[in-house]
Amino acid sequence: MIDMKFLRENPELVKENIRKKFQDSKLPLVDQVIALDSESRKTKQEADDLRASRNKISKEIGMLMAQGKKQEAEEKKAQVTAGAKRLAELEAQEEELQEKITNIMMVIPNIIDESVPIGKDDSENVEIEKFGEPVMPDFEIPYHADILDSINGLDKESAGRTSGNGFYYLMGDAARIHSAMISYARDFMIDRGFIYCIPPFMIRSGVVNGVMSFAEMEAMMYKIEGEDLYLIGTSEHSMIGKFKGQIVKEENLPITMTSYSPCFRKEVGSHGIEERGVYRVHQFEKQEMVVLCRPEESMEWYNKMWFYTVEFFRSLDIPVRTLECCSGDLADLKVKSCDVEAWSPRQKKYFEVGSCSTLGDAQARRLGIRTKGEKGTYFVHTLNNTVLASPRGLIAFLENNINSDGSIRIPTALRPYMGGKEKILPAKK
Repeated sequence: MIDMKFLRENPELVKENIRKKFQDSKLPLVDQVIALDSESRKTKQEADDLRASRNKISKEIGMLMAQGKKQEAEEKKAQVTAGAKRLAELEAQEEELQEKITNIMMVIPNIIDESVPIGKDDSENVEIEKFGEPVMPDFEIPYHADILDSINGLDKESAGRTSGNGFYYLMGDAARIHSAMISYARDFMIDRGFIYCIPPFMIRSGVVNGVMSFAEMEAMMYKIEGEDLYLIGTSEHSMIGKFKGQIVKEENLPITMTSYSPCFRKEVGSHGIEERGVYRVHQFEKQEMVVLCRPEESMEWYNKMWFYTVEFFRSLDIPVRTLECCSGDLADLKVKSCDVEAWSPRQKKYFEVGSCSTLGDAQARRLGIRTKGEKGTYFVHTLNNTVLASPRGLIAFLENNINSDGSIRIPTALRPYMGGKEKILPAKK
């Protein structure tokens, strides 16, 4: 959420930012919120003047009563009563205006970084860099569901009976690989100085509204019926919400955390839930990284964070590339974002396995997360990035580590989590 003072002083810049995000329908909101803000400040000033007058008259009443001037005191009391009625009207008006302002400010997109490429949607995202040579095997790579089936590792039929489409059972060595990757991702980030955390998997609406836009919430979040609770779509939601309404000590910044959670997503408006595979599902597990830092450090952390994900996948012998998200592909709270994509030797193209974002002070402003230092009190910057989201990470692992005989190679980094196994053999042909 943009600072109201910034918007008031830079309306054309805010409008230009809206145009860059191809959200022209939101342009009138800028003038609307400026008008509401002006009215709100006038209302507040009148209310403040009435409060000051009330305090002054109250003192005068005390003096008049002390002097035995009861009639004059009663006349002053009548003034206070009349002023109280008007003050109540103004306070109600203030509250109504502030609610309208907040609702508009929540949908005006954050100012994107000047380095973000301008484009309408994800088809115009820009490749930044490739890491590792894409594997081009001399044998056909099976579809990931078939690889999992070959090791008796996937049961979607039973999950369909228990939960419906978009759910799955991972079994045997497939489940073990999945858990091994998550455990390795956890330790990978701990080794880089991040604090490990397991957060709540449900959060209240006040946190949801603080960490994401209304459009994202509607498309992603599952609500618990009859309660003010939502299932998290990523542990970033809980991890940022942890600091809601807090003043963080400046000397404790940056705060670097890595968190594990299951994630739940409706996937409304997505490309559809897969019938056979597990690329797009309603439930998955994720190792996340979250950083709270000083504004001047956020871009440095942004670059560190996406590179950690690159390092992680390269340590599993998976070629990856980074893709800069264009303006039209950025969620409204994001300042800058890039995707990490893994190579798919089956499809002979890359696919998304992680996303790194800096949100400036947008989430902190919504949630009231501040820090206090020599320069006074200010909002922190927040960043998040995927270390590993599985089963997508599992798909990348399987495709890049399957052998021509159907066996699956276990990279050195994962072997301690797999009981020393170097290879998984197919259970059936």
